[in-house]
Amino acid sequence: MSLRTSLLDKCRPISEFRLTPFDQRGAFRPVGGSLRRLAVRGAAVTVSAQGLALAVQLVATVVLARLLTPADFGIVAMVTTFSLLLVNFGLNGFTEAIIQQKEINHFTASNLFWINVGLGILLTVAFAATGSLLAWLYHNPLVAHVTIGVSLTIFFTCTGVLHLALLKRAMRFTATSANDIFARGVSVAIAIMLALGGWGYWALVAGVVAGPLSATIGAWWLCRWVPGLPKRAAGTGATLRFALNVYGRFGVRYCSQNMDKLLVGWRFNAASLGFYKKAYDLFALSQGQLTAPLHNVALATLSRLSHDRVQFKRYLVKALSIIAFVGMGLGADLTLTGRDVIRFVLGPKWGPAGAVFTLFGPGIGIMLLYSCCGWIHLSIGKPGRWLRWSLVEFVVTVFLFVLALPWGPAGVAAAWSVSFWILAIPAFWYAGKPIGLGFAPIVAAVWRYVAAAVSAGVTCAIILRVFHVPSQAGGGGEALARITTTSLLFVVLYLTAVILFYGGLEPLSSATRLLREVIPSEWIPEWFYSYPVGSLLGRFKDMLLVQRKGKATKGELTRLG
Repeated sequence: MSLRTSLLDKCRPISEFRLTPFDQRGAFRPVGGSLRRLAVRGAAVTVSAQGLALAVQLVATVVLARLLTPADFGIVAMVTTFSLLLVNFGLNGFTEAIIQQKEINHFTASNLFWINVGLGILLTVAFAATGSLLAWLYHNPLVAHVTIGVSLTIFFTCTGVLHLALLKRAMRFTATSANDIFARGVSVAIAIMLALGGWGYWALVAGVVAGPLSATIGAWWLCRWVPGLPKRAAGTGATLRFALNVYGRFGVRYCSQNMDKLLVGWRFNAASLGFYKKAYDLFALSQGQLTAPLHNVALATLSRLSHDRVQFKRYLVKALSIIAFVGMGLGADLTLTGRDVIRFVLGPKWGPAGAVFTLFGPGIGIMLLYSCCGWIHLSIGKPGRWLRWSLVEFVVTVFLFVLALPWGPAGVAAAWSVSFWILAIPAFWYAGKPIGLGFAPIVAAVWRYVAAAVSAGVTCAIILRVFHVPSQAGGGGEALARITTTSLLFVVLYLTAVILFYGGLEPLSSATRLLREVIPSEWIPEWFYSYPVGSLLGRFKDMLLVQRKGKATKGELTRLG
């Protein structure tokens, strides 16, 4: 069979991406296939899609940063700091409730849809009416008009929440990822076109509104479900309470995450907030690209394992180990290259954002791990505990922000990094207490990556200083050259340190095995292995399998075949 024929056979019609979630009786259609296979492929699809979404977002950032001013971004950030809390009313709450419930039917889903839409309309009108209040708070009259435009995002988002949640419950992550990329592409295209036309900050407003509108249109097309009229249905109240607990936690968490921008915008000005916001966006991008896409995959997987604590712990610890491997290395590398990353991506006029970004870097790895605590709370059905912990998090984080405010935006960025390191271990202990998880297995799985990142980062910094490599100079070309050189040196040092701390290649072997599960062997044509690179990879694959079998138990050998 030719490669072309093989690929055509594997191509599915686009209609297969569409979901009919309920049968004729109104019951949710069961999800078919191996749970492990669906989880791994779902994680692969979402992370890969986020990589493409990242590319789209980077294009938007590079172009818009050169067409608009920091003050334009600051004005919009003053409004979105508040609007995103309301935009996520149903998105964070009803989504988890739909995914986590053991059973869901057409009638309960319909009730939740109308509750979400009704509250969304009220929130849209209420937020639009607060424009003058926000303008007074920030001492900027432009904020009032922007508030009215951005308020539309609340309504557009809430009308697609239930459809997206049903797709995720059915583990249709390819469809939801494609929809997200489509929405981002539309948003970016509209913002860039209007910015080229001289619309200023209104270009950003139009892009912000176009994103959720496009996502909702795509969600209705992908999920072939029309909500019925509201009626009494068992489970509606319990599901609503679960959703409100999740959203309550999100609201507290959101306030702690955005108090920094409120304080910077209030204490300083729109330009200072624009610099800080761009640095923060790149900091938060790591979570958006790595752990946030995995949230629904992990929740759907761990919820099905909540009855088996041994399997639950094994899956969770393995996931955290992989996140630590990537996250700790990424955080240390961006700490070293942060100024040049800002210079290359945004341009020389954004230099102050570079100084802020380097102080976010040390918190990236631990932030990624910390964000996984919610997987435990939700998968075991304890959203109330998550909400209570969020109150502790809010108090600690805001206290650190207030202490750091005299040092300006850079001090607030440092406070972010410190807060994650303070809260991480207590958070995992509290989350795992109902199931006796403890934090010792988690610490054992990640501490070597922390030590490897610190030692490699310090060594790399010393080498760069010895050879007098400047931290920032020249234009984008010079910045890219320094990013490439520094990152390559750090990666070599980091992987070497990981091998030394683990006393072998097991972490790299585990990553390779996971990659082989993510990319099925049938996707790789046989002729690939006849080339030198393919031959080398094939031998490495066989070597890892032999090494694995040599260490495996009899049961594992049977499973491996």
